Amino acid sequence: MNPNVETFLTINSGKFTPADLMILKQKMENLDESRVNIIQSVELKDPTTLLIISLLIGGLGIDRFMLKDTGMGVLKLLTFGVCGIMTIIDWFTISERTKKYNFNTIMLHL
Repeated sequence: MNPNVETFLTINSGKFTPADLMILKQKMENLDESRVNIIQSVELKDPTTLLIISLLIGGLGIDRFMLKDTGMGVLKLLTFGVCGIMTIIDWFTISERTKKYNFNTIMLHL
């Protein structure tokens, strides 16, 4: 396996679920150097950062906007997190959503 792929997966392991890491490892095994460089240049979201944003200003929908979930972001913005219910739900699900967003972003570039 390409050492750059190993380094990329090790550095970004916290930004993907373990199952997604295995899939990425299999998909990236035979990539040439130029494709690996493209993958390394993709901007990934940090689940911890998004959790902090969700805790502090999630009622305004900013966490959803950052994950390109514009519809729910607008709903949360206009209803202040659907009176706080959606905001509280997002506190528990935003890390997993972020990891899935990162996985989907990388898969688009593969």
